[in-house]
Amino acid sequence: MIPETAPRILLIRRDNIGDLALTTPLIGALRQRFPQAYLCALVTRYTRAVLDWHPALDRVEAYTKAKHLDPGESVLGCHWERFRLLWELRRQRFDYCLLAAPGCQKRALSLARWIGARHLVGFVEADKPCSKWIDRPVPWRFNAEQSEAEDVWGLAAAFDISGPAPASAIYPDPQRRDALAPAVAALRLGGKRLVGVHLSARKPSQRWAAENFVQLLHRLHAQHGCRFVLFWAPGPADDPRHPGDDEKAAAVLQQLGDLPVLPMPTHGLDQLIAGISLCDDFLCADGGAMHLAAALGKPIVCLFGHSSAARWRPWGVPYRLLQTAGMQVSEIHVEEVAAAYGNLCRERTT
Repeated sequence: MIPETAPRILLIRRDNIGDLALTTPLIGALRQRFPQAYLCALVTRYTRAVLDWHPALDRVEAYTKAKHLDPGESVLGCHWERFRLLWELRRQRFDYCLLAAPGCQKRALSLARWIGARHLVGFVEADKPCSKWIDRPVPWRFNAEQSEAEDVWGLAAAFDISGPAPASAIYPDPQRRDALAPAVAALRLGGKRLVGVHLSARKPSQRWAAENFVQLLHRLHAQHGCRFVLFWAPGPADDPRHPGDDEKAAAVLQQLGDLPVLPMPTHGLDQLIAGISLCDDFLCADGGAMHLAAALGKPIVCLFGHSSAARWRPWGVPYRLLQTAGMQVSEIHVEEVAAAYGNLCRERTT
């Protein structure tokens, strides 16, 4: 039981964009359960835009992982800034520190122990060394058929919150959204649905050829009158830190002719979130952008490669998921994706 009416709660989630988006059902529920609480999230600099404008949070703190440092940034400086942040969080004397991810999290646990909240809430597994430090445990066993959102939602029980996991929810930076809105409004003139299309995928098994995107956009425009916002990760494909798709985007745009398309290379996560928020539907491979679109309430057609559709499916929105037996997005045909989008449109009108 949680006797406090206004506890000070710190939530730690230090992994990827999609994982953090799938934690937002729990964040929203904590605010509903404790309207007077002080809620703070500790995330990485790479992902913090997912939560920066979330109304349930009083504060978002972020640190930089060494692998996310920009060229010229100091590793020593990175560790010093992390120490300063942890010291400041320790001074805030949290009542609860919540390890908001499934399984044993050694690095998150070390952060939580240093911060020194009165109680540590997290999942425990039998015979795992992490378990002895968690005094508000929630039993956990991996379930391959359960969504990541449902898995994380299991922690709600530690705060006397019941029921199924609600939809994810994130919020765009208002200034970013307003800056993009005029170009998107001009694109909408005379059109029907505005479809966001994301070209990029981190895993090779999730990548679809440029010519497939070209054929698909022509088909969707002819069949449904769609207009498009084309998203991609900027930069060269051989960038060792974060491969980009400038060449692929140029090849696609060159072959689209006079189709109504707004190119949008996303140089920052806040820009990607704002851009997706202005679309009606979203088409992409499995990945962080897909989970952002779901958390923004967009119906989705998603292409899955070598990842678990049961665990990583879009959460809380209508969707059509395509995956082959070979678990390669390259094996999915344009006709299948076009048909999936048509089915999604029909579902919306019934």
